[in-house]
Amino acid sequence: MSTTSFAANPAIHHRLLIEKSPDILYAALTTQEGLSSWWTPDTIALPEIGSVSRFSFGPDYYKELEVVDLVPGKLVKWQCIKGFQDWLDTVMTFELESHPKGTVLLFHHEGWKASSNEVASCSFDWALFLRSLKWLCETGKGFPYPEFNKV
Repeated sequence: MSTTSFAANPAIHHRLLIEKSPDILYAALTTQEGLSSWWTPDTIALPEIGSVSRFSFGPDYYKELEVVDLVPGKLVKWQCIKGFQDWLDTVMTFELESHPKGTVLLFHHEGWKASSNEVASCSFDWALFLRSLKWLCETGKGFPYPEFNKV
């Protein structure tokens, strides 16, 4: 039996330095080739506001995310419109800030209706996927699903 208590209105936040320019990171976050190289190979995506990207993780699970904001080299924002119930209407934001060594990525996944084990698990998975994004940008090789947690 768990005695863990959770905060109301949880959010996931990560911050990391990627030693490449904001333009390289932006391309990895917006193009089908980039996204499939760090998140999941089964990706359909267009870098256009209002488009819907589809990310599949095996035969029985996928997410559809609407692109709600794009600012080249600075910002990518998605809203979940299909997926697990806990994900619906959540918003993922990737803020890119220039840094002398490359780019600082500020990642936020907000709008969760309640704290849960799913939020905690998702936070851990995002950390692994963001590490994959960092490796893709810095070395040219990411570790997308299903390899993201085996490195």
